[in-house]
Amino acid sequence: MTVACTATPAVGAAAAPRGGPLPRSDFIRQLVQVLRAEDSWGAWEDLGDADLLAEYVVTAEERRDLPITGDPEPELVWRLEQFYAAVGLLVGRRTGCAASPMSRIHWEGFGRVVLIAGRLVVLSHHLRDVHRFGFASYEALAAEGERLTAEAIAMIEAHRELAQAA
Repeated sequence: MTVACTATPAVGAAAAPRGGPLPRSDFIRQLVQVLRAEDSWGAWEDLGDADLLAEYVVTAEERRDLPITGDPEPELVWRLEQFYAAVGLLVGRRTGCAASPMSRIHWEGFGRVVLIAGRLVVLSHHLRDVHRFGFASYEALAAEGERLTAEAIAMIEAHRELAQAA
């Protein structure tokens, strides 16, 4: 008979958060606001921001364990949609032009997300392996959200008249 032993942390030692420290980021704050707005029953009131965002973290080990092909779970598709909704809201805050996400995700895990401001597509992102959606850390989550936001803002700045058209 084999007995598995696990080391216990020393008293007072805090375990490192799974996704690392939560960065100070406008995108992270926006994503947390989007998620909290969806909590109409107050089920997540007691969760900290890092706990609320924990499902966005997929470690390298977890990613290796996921199959190459697979059907995305509805909760995962919902998280992906909330991610792009946060990008759109942050774009709107920074530019004054509302950017609305539209997505089409095939049941096999591929698709496309676009952000539209006025008559302008400000972001077009092809998706593959949606069932593997996630980030190695909170820092990577923040960086990708900020990168997509900056990309959309650059498009609005280049074509503001289209972004403001009704």
